[in-house]
Amino acid sequence: MADAHVGAINGNDRPPYFDVGPLHCDNADYLAPRHASDYPRTRDEATTELLACVRTSVTRFRNAVEAADGLVDADGTVRADQSDLSSHCTWNGKPGRAKCAVLEQLGRGWHQIEDFYAHSNWSDRPAPGPVGLDNPPGLERTDVAPFLDIRRYSAMKDADWTRDARERIPADLATGCYTDIDSTGVKPADCDGRVTHNRALNKDTAASPRSRTGDNFHHATAGATAEITRQWNDFKAELIAKYPDHRRGAQMVCALVHDDPASACP
Repeated sequence: MADAHVGAINGNDRPPYFDVGPLHCDNADYLAPRHASDYPRTRDEATTELLACVRTSVTRFRNAVEAADGLVDADGTVRADQSDLSSHCTWNGKPGRAKCAVLEQLGRGWHQIEDFYAHSNWSDRPAPGPVGLDNPPGLERTDVAPFLDIRRYSAMKDADWTRDARERIPADLATGCYTDIDSTGVKPADCDGRVTHNRALNKDTAASPRSRTGDNFHHATAGATAEITRQWNDFKAELIAKYPDHRRGAQMVCALVHDDPASACP
């Protein structure tokens, strides 16, 4: 799931997914007029881009719940042929074992959620000095983002959860501009005059400029960890609620967390 090179959580960092901004929560950049009077992207445009990122996770959650149905028989018996990991999963979106399908959907849905904490100013603070393009404001939030309530949103109509999420996005929230494809299908030529991913907000490693301000890197990784804990617990709860007969949902969870579920999940 989280292998450093080919795990499901890394699937979005492989072509052609790497160049799609919503799969990394990129391009939701914004500076309020008090920080930049003529910023080229409005708050509404930035919010729309962030919602496109959330939408990808909602879709992957729904897909993962559906794929989990193949892990067990109608009577709740784990299907050994669908939960075996004796050979590697391929993470290429093609039909295969149910366990690989579930993990791929979760990994591709969680990647951008983790990226949100590393690519945004949600949990960090700016460096000393003037706030602006190279040093955007930080929200210093320690809670999980309320607009990443993926399980609840997955049960709602898209228009309804989009409205709910939009209302929960803070005015000064921003992720960095990156020269990948945004939700309009347009690839920015450059990020001149905008808050950038590389220079201003990225905390993908402890060595990035934004990471080196205070505990920004620690706060980003702590936020991502808390978020994925929430997402996994919500996914387990959804399986148990959706597949109650013969404890099928509980057996699906068991199949996902054991290397040999046919023996471990009687």
